[in-house]
Amino acid sequence: MAERPHHTGLEGRIAETIAASLEAQGYELVRVQVMGTESPTVQIMADRADGARFGIEDCEAVSHLVSALLDVDDPIPTAWTLEVSSPGIDRPLTRTKDFCAYAGFEAKIELAAPGPGGRKRFTGTLITADEAQVTMKADTGDTVSLPRADIRKAKLLLTDALIAFTTQPTDESPRI
Repeated sequence: MAERPHHTGLEGRIAETIAASLEAQGYELVRVQVMGTESPTVQIMADRADGARFGIEDCEAVSHLVSALLDVDDPIPTAWTLEVSSPGIDRPLTRTKDFCAYAGFEAKIELAAPGPGGRKRFTGTLITADEAQVTMKADTGDTVSLPRADIRKAKLLLTDALIAFTTQPTDESPRI
């Protein structure tokens, strides 16, 4: 089983409903986000488990699978819209492997509660991560360790270095 991102509430229920089936089809769930209330949009970000690029065909396959699963589970009582995409170059960081794969690149992390120095928002260069914390060199010059459980949002920042890294034509380059 692939490492799954942590979700709560409705997003957690949706993630639990779809993650195993996505994995069985060769995909990994990156993020579930529900936006809006009256006619919500369910946004699913996924990667290919084999490391290949996530293309249009993959979006279609994931969309058909997720739509069928959510039609059966029916977690949203009103009409809703489904959006499926790859995480993109400036991807959200939701799993330990995401933080580790992009060590050395710039990221923005927002905590749910004040962290080091009483701050909730940190921008800087990722150093390392494990299941408990993410370590980064913050834009202030300080090295900070941020508890994973307190991270509300984290994403890579689009930089020339990140673009160059993700567009290298090698098997070593990460998926976008």
